[in-house]
Amino acid sequence: MMKAFFIAGTDTDVGKTVSSKAILQALAARELATIGYKPVAAGCELTADGMRNSDALHLQKAATVAVPYEDVNPYALALPASPHIAAKQENVTVDFDRLSETLERLKAQSDTVLIEGAGGWRVPITDDECLSNWVKREKLPVVLVVGIKLGCLSHAMLTAEAIAADGLELVGWVANRVNPGTENYAEIIALLEHKFSAPKLGEIPYIPSAKRIDLGKYIDVTPLL
Repeated sequence: MMKAFFIAGTDTDVGKTVSSKAILQALAARELATIGYKPVAAGCELTADGMRNSDALHLQKAATVAVPYEDVNPYALALPASPHIAAKQENVTVDFDRLSETLERLKAQSDTVLIEGAGGWRVPITDDECLSNWVKREKLPVVLVVGIKLGCLSHAMLTAEAIAADGLELVGWVANRVNPGTENYAEIIALLEHKFSAPKLGEIPYIPSAKRIDLGKYIDVTPLL
């Protein structure tokens, strides 16, 4: 079983959190101890408990091991912008060592840690570094979330090529139907199945307020075990 793996998206708003929650729920159904980890999140809101990100809260709730929010989301940025812009405006520097130390602490408390990225594969977190550089440093296996819509095929194939070029293994992918009106859905899925050697972990249909329901039934986590 993979001790930790990274959830990458073909873009922003393709369903990384929906897919991450579904995978966590499917792992929980196997009675595994899980933790969700959102290293960097922009667009956080100030609450009575401090800065909070809705996606990170969904991960925290879907996990089976309770850990402090600050371990789930070490860098909670307020500005709803690219992380490198939000961090710069808030005078925050994302430290890879801190991300790694937190990951090791979470791995010690669980069977597996699911790490959700931000934006697409090459999302910048400083002017010089992308989050994918940290994923590469950690040699994390990657699960790719493809938001099924017009234009997703090019994004999906380019992202898979970039992951491979970084020397990382694509261990699975999830099809998330973000647009119920997308035409030729079956043909899109068929081409992705043809192009990717990694297994399809599942297809999540278009569901309003999907983050609020149990999605584990749509995912087969066997390839991750």
